[in-house]
Amino acid sequence: MAADWLGSVVSINCGPALGVYQGEVSSVDQGSQTISLRQPFHNGVRCSVPEVTFRAMDIKELKFLDIQSSANKTSVGQGAAKEPTSTSSGHSDQNRGTHSHATSTNTQSSTAPVTILRRAPTGLSNSRGPTQATPKKNAVRNGSAGGPMRPKDDECFGDGTDEGLDTDFDFEGNLALFDKAAVFSQIDGNDRYGNRARPRSTPSERTPSRYRHDENVLEGKPVIYRQILVPQHGGKEYCTDSGLVVPSVSYELHKRLLAAAEWQGLTVERRLEMTGVCSSQMALTLLGGPNRLTPKNVHQRPTVTLLCGPHIQGAQGISCGRHLSNHEVEVILFLPNFVKMQESVTNELNLYNKTSGKQVANVKDLPVSPVDLVINCLDCHENPLLREQSWYQSAAEWANQNRAPVLSIDPPVGEQQHAVEAKWTLSLGLPLPLAESEGRVYLCDIGIPKLVFQEVGIDYHSPFGCKFVIPLHAA
Repeated sequence: MAADWLGSVVSINCGPALGVYQGEVSSVDQGSQTISLRQPFHNGVRCSVPEVTFRAMDIKELKFLDIQSSANKTSVGQGAAKEPTSTSSGHSDQNRGTHSHATSTNTQSSTAPVTILRRAPTGLSNSRGPTQATPKKNAVRNGSAGGPMRPKDDECFGDGTDEGLDTDFDFEGNLALFDKAAVFSQIDGNDRYGNRARPRSTPSERTPSRYRHDENVLEGKPVIYRQILVPQHGGKEYCTDSGLVVPSVSYELHKRLLAAAEWQGLTVERRLEMTGVCSSQMALTLLGGPNRLTPKNVHQRPTVTLLCGPHIQGAQGISCGRHLSNHEVEVILFLPNFVKMQESVTNELNLYNKTSGKQVANVKDLPVSPVDLVINCLDCHENPLLREQSWYQSAAEWANQNRAPVLSIDPPVGEQQHAVEAKWTLSLGLPLPLAESEGRVYLCDIGIPKLVFQEVGIDYHSPFGCKFVIPLHAA
């Protein structure tokens, strides 16, 4: 019985520790339960020893790779070929010595045995018959007339292409089997939102799969853009970059608002400081910001000229000049000599004199060449007759001839056109109904609490967001 398998080509799997061996059966000893292979290959590499012996307890799986004669089958341009058949038996089959079918005793050459077996094409047969490999050609290595040799491709890849690949795939037929409408209907039926089925929406109503950086994934409440309500409309409305509506107020209401804030503790000194900080931040931005004010650009420091009068608006300008001078900006303050000035102006002037900024009282001492920025604080809400004084007219004429851009801080509202044409205007708290000639309008936060707005009848919600100075656009 054991002699029937001598000369057969087998593949023995000894597990991950010992690996897979292939070779020709040279001897089978039923007494000692051993099997020997001649010219063995270990994991596809020829062994250095001519023969290897295995014990039955080391064998995990055994496959027969016998080559049967197929002389009746001919191929174009080729001689008779041989096809291998393989059978496998587990450890228990080896101990019993039983086999499922008979194999031939044809011997094989000393080349590496077949390691990849081809499965039968799907649909050709439902039976579990023996698996056939691609016929091998007879080859001669190194010019010697030896035995049959496998080509290098067969040694590497095992066998050829399945016969099932010869037929074209029916794309149209398989696509017709896919019912897209039924699949989408099933997906929509399984998609639950809040324990209820979500109806299939139109393409325009579908939720976008991607969102912009400024869009919220979660649905929120509708945005209310009119968040500030005033009892007395000033006659003009503005809007922020985000679309919030900011109504203007009359000067009388604005004055009441500042008086209520001062009564609650927001003193004039605090208001002047906030106005000076916000206006100086805006001025630094207009001067170029970090692109202009750098340590490598100390030889080109910007120059700012402040035109101030002896009133609260002038004190706001002096406070702005002090902060600009602290940021290494060359500041020139124009303030006429007066016998008596308001206390707030005197206090701000004393602080300004502690900086490196200059102060002049005559227009002739102002720069002749254009400066980088002119800040206008000449006008006053309470006393419009200042425009008729000579120092005011001389300063306004210099500002118009200097050809420098003008920033006006808290200008008054009136029918008469301002003597100095401004490019930017900065309002405090809430804007006044300014004329179109005042240029672009900006609004700064001077720190008035929300309850103070309510005291004067204003329903207020801050439009500033993360900033203290925001631009306003005509609605």
